[in-house]
Amino acid sequence: MEPFDILIRNGQIIDGTGAEPYVADLAIKAGRIAHIAPRISGSATREIDATGKAVTPGFVDVHTHYDGQATWDSHMNPSSNLGTTTVVLGNCGVGFAPCRKTDREVLVQLMEGVEEIPGSALAAGIQWNWESFPDYLDALEAKPRDIDVAAFLPHAPLRVYVMGQRGVDREAATADDIAAMQKLVREAMDAGAIGFSSSRTLLHLSSTGESVPTMGAAVTEMKALGSCLSGDKGHVLQFISDWVDEDAEFGILRDVSKATGAKGTFTLAAFDKPPPGSNPNPDLWREHLKRIDAAQAEGLDIRGQVISRPIGVLMGHPASMSPFYRRPTFLALEVLPAAEKLAKLRDPAIKAQILSEQNDRPHIFVQLLERAFDQMYPMEEPINYLPANSDSVAARAQRDGRDPMEWLYDFLLGNDAKNLIYIPATSKNGTVIGALMQHPHTISALGDGGAHVGSICDSSANLFLITKWVRDEKLLSLAQGIRRITHDPASFFSLNDRGRLAPGCKADVNLLDLDKLMLKTPRKVEDLPGGGARFIQDCEGIAATFVAGEMIYREGVATGALPGRLVRSGAT
Repeated sequence: MEPFDILIRNGQIIDGTGAEPYVADLAIKAGRIAHIAPRISGSATREIDATGKAVTPGFVDVHTHYDGQATWDSHMNPSSNLGTTTVVLGNCGVGFAPCRKTDREVLVQLMEGVEEIPGSALAAGIQWNWESFPDYLDALEAKPRDIDVAAFLPHAPLRVYVMGQRGVDREAATADDIAAMQKLVREAMDAGAIGFSSSRTLLHLSSTGESVPTMGAAVTEMKALGSCLSGDKGHVLQFISDWVDEDAEFGILRDVSKATGAKGTFTLAAFDKPPPGSNPNPDLWREHLKRIDAAQAEGLDIRGQVISRPIGVLMGHPASMSPFYRRPTFLALEVLPAAEKLAKLRDPAIKAQILSEQNDRPHIFVQLLERAFDQMYPMEEPINYLPANSDSVAARAQRDGRDPMEWLYDFLLGNDAKNLIYIPATSKNGTVIGALMQHPHTISALGDGGAHVGSICDSSANLFLITKWVRDEKLLSLAQGIRRITHDPASFFSLNDRGRLAPGCKADVNLLDLDKLMLKTPRKVEDLPGGGARFIQDCEGIAATFVAGEMIYREGVATGALPGRLVRSGAT
């Protein structure tokens, strides 16, 4: 017998299906899992002793925005360094294809505003060696990278490509417009798009301050474009919505699924204080679960995408925004070297001037949250993503007898102005989060890898699920927790060759030291094209990550291996 490529011995196998863990050897050959048994007698080019470690499938993250980064970067951080081996990009209707040369700036502005990726980085990094969506998939396929990617066809660039300025201005699509868009949807699906995505929320704004082209698109337009999907090919319809008309919005998913057999999924979040312009019902998440259950009872596979912790906004001087970042006096100091700027900010007169001012055209996050002191929490070690109310900026300032804005100003200057605050933008009620995660028809997602690079770093939510809800709280068993972030998202997206440890499956594997598993505080790096900054997050406790049988990370350090590929629908 020829030797295996890799033989992982004595690990605790958590196979992704929810089955009870067991100790066994796992053999890899030619990028696939060749054999799993209590003891494998064969030899291997490389043997790894996994005694005391969990052997799991690689994580599958179906809600990311690496649309630009995947074209210039071979490392899909902050995902691949945290155990994720497959990502789906193109979510929420924004992306870069199809695109005419004359519309490139429009799409950059959309991604810059909606997903908060610096326009300068996008302009410097994207090569635009495509026009059509099939061309874009070919460009993704040609780029070497560490993990696999799959892509939605996004609604906004499609609308702009067909309708031009009328699409940007959110005019109603004519019958001819819809027919032209349908042709391009079918073309994209035939080329391997994993589905179709859209955005229907007022929270999504271009960097120009305008709503995205898809905001207000008629329900009939959505259903017409969804009719081009195919359940037989594993297609998925995805969108985010304000749910002002709950029945009409959910009806898009129901009717498309019923007509085509395609699956449907949407952002499902609970809010203590629903955002302005959205459905004000704080129990809307419960009603969504009832709608999902009813659809599933009819044989329609519609699921809500949920996250294992609050979607968390980071603010501070290292971040892309803060409650002070666009106040005129603060802006005037931006040109100074860091040390001189810090000294000026500590000057009592300048502090008083900044505190007396208002932000000029701030990001929507700042508009909504800059005075939400009861929702702001200093980010300190160890990280607490579910903080107590008594730890809020409001509570700390009250205990100190100080104005909360002034208290916050001083806190953000601490640690040489490296301090951050964490703002849960969705509910931090652990009972609610637990109910969403335990529901049989939700998918763990919403980490937004590649997006909000200066204010959100939630790609680690998969690991948080394991550390918080499995290891610490025991809300889920280890087998259940691993299934949530491997088999379930892979199966829903018809990525049937991964998400499980079984002979014949793709050898995407993590070795985890569960006792040591720990998330580190997000850190700022300046590695985007053009020197742009972003947050990335590291962890301890992932001993190794394999993609197609090649080790891409060892103890948190990239090996240089780039076995990742583009996954086209129907190809697995």
